[in-house]
Amino acid sequence: MIKFDEKKKIFHLKGKSYSYVMCVGSAGYLQHLYYGKAIGEKDGSYLKECVGNSQDAVCGDNYRDVRTNDMWCEYSSYGRCDFHEPCVLIERTDGAVMSLFRYLSHTISKGTPVVKGMPHIRSGDSTLCIALRDDFSDAEIRLYYIVSENSDVLVRYCEIVNTGKNTVKLTKAFSFVLDLPDADYDLMRFEGNQTYERRPEVSNIAHGITRLQSLRGASSHQINPFAILLKKNTDENIGECFGIQLIYSGSWAITMEENNCDTLRVQGGINDTAFSWILSGGECFVTPQVALCYSSQGLGNLSREYADFIRERIMPSSRAFSQRPIVVNNWEATYFDFTYEKLFAIIDGASGLGVDTFVLDDGWFGERNWDDVSLGDWFINKSKLPDGLKPIIERCKRHGMKFGIWFEPEMISEESELYRAHPDWALGKADNNPSRQRNQLVLDFANPNVVDYVFNAVSDVLSNNDISYVKWDMNRSLSEFFSPYLPADRQGEVAHRYVLGVYALAARLTATFPEVFFEGCASGGGRFDAGMLYYFPQIWTSDNTDGYERTRIQWGTSFGYPVSAMSCHVSGCPNHQTERTTPLTTRGAIASLGATGYELDLSKLSESEREEIKKQICDYRKIESLVLYGDLYRLCNPYNENYFAEMLVSKNKKRAYLVGEQFRATPNGHFKEKYLKLYGLDDNKIYKIEPLNVKASGSVLKSFGVPLPHLSDYGSFIWYIDEIEE
Repeated sequence: MIKFDEKKKIFHLKGKSYSYVMCVGSAGYLQHLYYGKAIGEKDGSYLKECVGNSQDAVCGDNYRDVRTNDMWCEYSSYGRCDFHEPCVLIERTDGAVMSLFRYLSHTISKGTPVVKGMPHIRSGDSTLCIALRDDFSDAEIRLYYIVSENSDVLVRYCEIVNTGKNTVKLTKAFSFVLDLPDADYDLMRFEGNQTYERRPEVSNIAHGITRLQSLRGASSHQINPFAILLKKNTDENIGECFGIQLIYSGSWAITMEENNCDTLRVQGGINDTAFSWILSGGECFVTPQVALCYSSQGLGNLSREYADFIRERIMPSSRAFSQRPIVVNNWEATYFDFTYEKLFAIIDGASGLGVDTFVLDDGWFGERNWDDVSLGDWFINKSKLPDGLKPIIERCKRHGMKFGIWFEPEMISEESELYRAHPDWALGKADNNPSRQRNQLVLDFANPNVVDYVFNAVSDVLSNNDISYVKWDMNRSLSEFFSPYLPADRQGEVAHRYVLGVYALAARLTATFPEVFFEGCASGGGRFDAGMLYYFPQIWTSDNTDGYERTRIQWGTSFGYPVSAMSCHVSGCPNHQTERTTPLTTRGAIASLGATGYELDLSKLSESEREEIKKQICDYRKIESLVLYGDLYRLCNPYNENYFAEMLVSKNKKRAYLVGEQFRATPNGHFKEKYLKLYGLDDNKIYKIEPLNVKASGSVLKSFGVPLPHLSDYGSFIWYIDEIEE
């Protein structure tokens, strides 16, 4: 719902259980009034009296009296006594950058705008667009607010328009500002590195600026473009919190600023470090969208709102709730060292287990026998596969399986036919020795000719072979932010133009090959964000597939993303990342909390292992609807307990699926009974839990709980919970 009180100039936006209120003050400034638990429509008048009028007193038309630093605003300016970090910097021909934005007009429309060339919310009930005019330039800011009445996610972004004739340069263009009346919040960020991504870390917010960011040209392993502000003592089930999630995959920043008045300003968008964008007269710059979410019922409710939002409004509609392929990938079984015979053995080994897709990973193209050659040469490695891909595809078909393949379309090797023909297609300045990561450079996706080449090369492989699955990888960060394609005055546009090129390629390939299932990857989870989920329905969660470490990685990822977006594989032991050995049953159990698959040599399984995997896949298909549609409840935190437990619950509360793991066996553990409280069930329903033979109400299962089992190291348990019809 979006309402505007014409007389009092108050906007009231209302979602499922939140309200967002702002007003136009007497001096024309768009002032923020409230964001939080849903309030009455008439309450806006009270808020304006308390907040808006007091701000009007220091923001009059007489510029000598303007103190916009004290005003809660919807888009922050620079100068004119606003000493906050600004949202936008617009440099004019005379070098001036000060700005002061006033209300110009607004529109309320049904549905949601289509943002050309960028990921965006696919459906919303209504959209508010508010135009602001700069007092000092020809710039116009159009603020967008997209409301969905059955969701607690509010989407925001803006357009910056040069309505004049003279060129201007943007040197900062954040997507949103959110002013909160106090700074009594903790900050939860999701930090990490390759092989241990998205670890929740909670810290106090102090005076000054706290900045989360990536300067890597991708959302990164190190800090995810998602953060949560939480009131003290907020936990999974109680308390107030706000989520901030950028729908963007490039270099980004989110800042929290506690000022001298102890209020908190949150803003973010494209990272402004070395950023610039030239706007000629009449041109418009569109910022990435941000998904804000409010919860008064703890972190678990916030996560479930984000999961529903991403599945229903961000992911490709044709794939969001579709059955996922259960794949076996050859990478950890063979790495680069494979032949037809080795691949056939893995495919034959998958026969009868329930695996439906074999994926050929790195090493099938050019002269690729190691990671220092041939990226960009997307044609068959004839020395390794003299008859091409077709013998492998036919072998898959013989066993009723489909075929998938790996690409790294954004990268180039210096030892490649492509680089010898087009050295200027790599990011970097010709007279500078470039930084190399994993023996490769990055293609200049700011150059549309490069994007066209990659599209044609990948399309040729997909068109000439029966391929149903693509794993799209990205194995290094950007470091050479220089495009030989762009002129000197546009080099500040490289980082953003690069990710726009990635989006353009993803959009073209998925549209041209709608029957192909695309999975994202970036050395594991280095680009796990809502922007990529707009194109790909799942992302390789991490290169770390260890049965213990995965509990933590998947736990952290679930705060902002649905489990159906997480690609979760069972790998061999000792684990290739940690050298740890965990039971096959445990690896399968943890992998079932996502889009499951296998990353091992199926030709070397014992008969008991084959039977175990066959059972895992059969059992997974029975609960897959809960992975695709269900609500996740985090029950045992693997960061501070000896157990991990998560439960998926159907929307109608009739069935649930619980997976747990005990990390360490404890002496005399049976004398120290621990009970697991099952949140998420219906208090008034009676449930049975198999294989425990427990029958109890949802109320007592939540209030008292179920005894946890005592297991050996890394032992796992799976409970199937169903309503008993009486």
